[in-house]
Amino acid sequence: MKKTKGMTDAQFLALLQKVLPKTTPDPGLASTIYEEVAKEVRLNNSLESFEKFCDKETLPDLEPATVAEFQSQLAGNFGPENVTVEPNEEGTALEVAIGLPDREVKRLVNVAPPGSEEEEEEKAPFVPFPVSLPDDPELIWVLGRRENFSPEEAGRALAKIEEEFWATKAGQKLQRDRVEKSFAEFIANVPASALAESGMRRHYKEPEPLSTLRLLAPQSSESVEKELATA
Repeated sequence: MKKTKGMTDAQFLALLQKVLPKTTPDPGLASTIYEEVAKEVRLNNSLESFEKFCDKETLPDLEPATVAEFQSQLAGNFGPENVTVEPNEEGTALEVAIGLPDREVKRLVNVAPPGSEEEEEEKAPFVPFPVSLPDDPELIWVLGRRENFSPEEAGRALAKIEEEFWATKAGQKLQRDRVEKSFAEFIANVPASALAESGMRRHYKEPEPLSTLRLLAPQSSESVEKELATA
C-alpha cells in the first residue's frame, strides 16, 4: 500500500478516519473500511519487521523454550492459527511459515549461539542508551544500543517501534485490557526481537546486587602509636 511520502502510519490512519465520513454517508461502511485498512497496515508492518529480523538477526538456540517464545511472538502478530515453526533437519535454523488469506510467507531464521566468533565480528558491541521522557526527566530507562547506532538514530527507531507495537494484536489487546498506553508499558511488553532488529536491547545489563560497605572503626591516638611502634 503506497502512502504519502513522509507520513507515518498513525498520521495516515488518522487522515483516513477523517476523510471516510465525508466520502460515504454510511457510518458502518466507513468504520468497516477503516478497520480493514488499519488491519492491512498493521499486517504489512509486522511482515516487514519479520523479514528484517530474518535478514539480520538470529536465535541463540533451538531449545523448546526458545522456539515457543519466538512462536508466541509471531502468533501475537499474525494469529496462532497462521503460524507454523519447526527446526530444519540440520538443526541450524528454524523454518517459519506464515499463512495469510492472500499469500504464504516462508523464511528461515538462523541460529547462532551468543558470543560466537562470526556474530562478534559482524555486530558492533552494545553500549548504554539512557532515555527519559520530557514530562518526567528524572525517571531514566537504561536501554542498550549498538555502538555504531547513534543516539539520534536509536531515538527515532525507538519511537517507530513503540508506534508499531501499539498497532500489533498484542498492543491492541493490552489496550482492550485497559493497560495504560505509556512508554513504561511499551518497554515492559514489547518483544525483545522488535528491539533487537533495530540494534537495541531492553536492558543494557543487569545491575549487580547492592553491597553494604563495612567501615573501619575509628582508632584512638594511643592505639595508632602502639601499632606504629610495633611495626
